[in-house]
Amino acid sequence: MHLTETHEDLRKVVAKVVDNDINPNADQWEADCIFPAHDLFKKLGDLGLLGISRSEDVGGLGLDYSYSVVAAEELGRVRCPGVSMAIGVQTDMCTPALAAFGSDELKAEFLAPSIAGDLVGCLGVSEAGAGSDVASIKTTARKDGGDYVISGEKMWITSGSQADWMCCLCNTSQGKPHQNKSLIIVPMDTPGVQRSRKLHKMGMWSSDTAQIFLDDVRVPQRNLVGGEGFGFMMQMAQFQEERLWGAANVIKGMETVIQDTIAYTGQRMVFGQPVLHNQVVHFRLAELQTEVEALRALVYRATELYLEEKDAGALQGSKEVVKLASMAKLKAGRLAREVADACLQYWGGMGFMWESSVSRFFRDGRLISIGAGADEVMLGIIAKLMGTAPRRRSS
Repeated sequence: MHLTETHEDLRKVVAKVVDNDINPNADQWEADCIFPAHDLFKKLGDLGLLGISRSEDVGGLGLDYSYSVVAAEELGRVRCPGVSMAIGVQTDMCTPALAAFGSDELKAEFLAPSIAGDLVGCLGVSEAGAGSDVASIKTTARKDGGDYVISGEKMWITSGSQADWMCCLCNTSQGKPHQNKSLIIVPMDTPGVQRSRKLHKMGMWSSDTAQIFLDDVRVPQRNLVGGEGFGFMMQMAQFQEERLWGAANVIKGMETVIQDTIAYTGQRMVFGQPVLHNQVVHFRLAELQTEVEALRALVYRATELYLEEKDAGALQGSKEVVKLASMAKLKAGRLAREVADACLQYWGGMGFMWESSVSRFFRDGRLISIGAGADEVMLGIIAKLMGTAPRRRSS
């Protein structure tokens, strides 16, 4: 992926926001278990950072997806990863289908204000019994007059306690599970929407995560995104951008942990010398940095191929793009765990302290192997595309 001067200018803008508006507040937002999404998103929106690859007619910058990847990578420097995750949900998880398939009316009402930072969105896909297995969701939407009436529950919803609207995946018919789902925009102040509780997580504390109940929630049928029955397809299509964004976002987070570890072990004395001077330590850190650089190359390569196909008019990624994006997501999650565990060990007792940066990354980075499709789902996709997975027998 060729990085231009424009890419680097964008990186500098993101870095300034991270240094001035996010990192100085990181510890407080972690302690509060929430960050002021509307305030921060408005600052990001004013800079164009919430619509980098969205069209200019809805307030975006009109740049290609490589710029979103660069921004995601720079956001990896955020010292409270829950915030960068919430930004990613706004830019690359709850809005892609709306941007690609939504009506002009829906875009004006929900997408443009979200790009401007005036509204906070969330993605309503996961349920208590349906995380990576998207086809198993139980939430239903039945037609009644000119409305949909939605009932069900959504779990692990990022920004759920602050969001103004949800892109909600529902079953709109009794058909096959891959053909009966639709995406519907649900304003969160609609009667019947209950933000049940803010969930207490192992990590990502700065990001509020909620359980949402939908009890006969009535929204107009014009809130349907794209065609009825195409929700599963649209959700699967946007996963490639979501997974590339997530993989890019952890790169500089890992580099930061490695640098923090170099700094700490360089001044921590054990048996008369800095811990860093032990060959096993500086060799291991060199190895980990090499692995991070290899992940960056994989993310850039997958992004490059994705862009080539979009330029050729493809609506969703080819099998090769899906494979590379899945590989990047898999590698990102596993490498984040490896980097966090290896570096924490060199901090000794201080690494086990809650307030240390390596401890925070140890907790926060664990989500990468779960969200947007667990490692096992990525392996299944990769194996299938390699032709090594056995074919499922038809019932």
